[in-house]
Amino acid sequence: METFELSMDTLRGRRGAKWNLYGKDVVPAWVADMDYTVAPVVQEVIERTTRTGDYGYPWRTGDETLQAAFAYRMKERFGWEVDPKLVQPVTECVQCMIATVMAFSAPGDGVLTMTPIYPPFLSTIEVTKRRLVETQLVDDGTRFVPDFDQMRAAIDEHTKVLLLCSPHNPTGRVWTREELTTIAEIAVAHDLIVLSDEIHADLVHDGAHIPLATISPAIAARTITITSATKAFNIAGLRAAVMHFGTEELKATMHAEVPPYLMGQISVVGVDATVTAWREAQPWLDGVMARLRSNRDYMEQFIKEEMPEIAFHAPESTYLAWLDCSALNLPETPHKFFLEHAKVGLNDGGTFGTPGTQCVRLNFATSEEVLKEVLSRMAEAVKAHKAA
Repeated sequence: METFELSMDTLRGRRGAKWNLYGKDVVPAWVADMDYTVAPVVQEVIERTTRTGDYGYPWRTGDETLQAAFAYRMKERFGWEVDPKLVQPVTECVQCMIATVMAFSAPGDGVLTMTPIYPPFLSTIEVTKRRLVETQLVDDGTRFVPDFDQMRAAIDEHTKVLLLCSPHNPTGRVWTREELTTIAEIAVAHDLIVLSDEIHADLVHDGAHIPLATISPAIAARTITITSATKAFNIAGLRAAVMHFGTEELKATMHAEVPPYLMGQISVVGVDATVTAWREAQPWLDGVMARLRSNRDYMEQFIKEEMPEIAFHAPESTYLAWLDCSALNLPETPHKFFLEHAKVGLNDGGTFGTPGTQCVRLNFATSEEVLKEVLSRMAEAVKAHKAA
């Protein structure tokens, strides 16, 4: 077992949401937390702050700033040259989504997105009183792909913003350059501001992540990119993220509508942990990615052999599996079925939009022990259902 893995007993003793939402008899595989330790270099920088009691107003300059670390990471990993002056630290990515929608549209305006989609995309549209312009991804038999004709037809003169998830949550798709180019062309043609959530960019198994803003100057000028080290480096509770504006004009427009102080300020621990993760913790992430790929491949084979009715495409990125249970003909939602009959806690696919009503999302960022327990419980429940 790799040193970053944690036992089930240790996980049950933690105070996070993942292992405490459900009862002790339920094995959780839902929210996007990894059941792993934090990278040692990140843990050390956090402990340094607590040892010294350095809790005053922060003063970070040069390479110690979040802006500089983001620029370093983007160039190092994706060949993207970023101006740190166009980067704004924020506390979380959902905050950025809401701010972008509020700044670049009015109540009643349309906001375009592709479903199934990470639930806060949908709740952002709802709470800001905007109108959902929904296009559904198409299962082509091997993976989910955008329906660009449907997308073009859905856009009207009052559609103002596109919310893009790249890589995609929950399907795990890594959009190709051709797909991103078409998305960019549609956004430019219809004068859409794009919020590109690229928080899973460091978790790619197959293919390569391409930042949307690198596709062309035209799309960069209308793209706000948001990301964080929280998913890849397992530090969600530290609440640290960034938003990158494609141009000074885009940044100025945002700040005119949503003053920067409304975006909050990150704690010293969040800043230092993120900077260290992006600059020094890649060796740890390489080890985690090897475990994730092993888990993904094991799960793919297990489902094929033990639960072949469940439709599943191995994700090209993330540690999240999108499972279509339609063929099981369950008497209730798959989420409720597996919670009650398998004692496994998954994400309810219905919260990801209309296409997810017969789906669940499974988080496989855990140990081999826990993953096998999750899958075996699910398989036993399915077997009993089929025999009934």
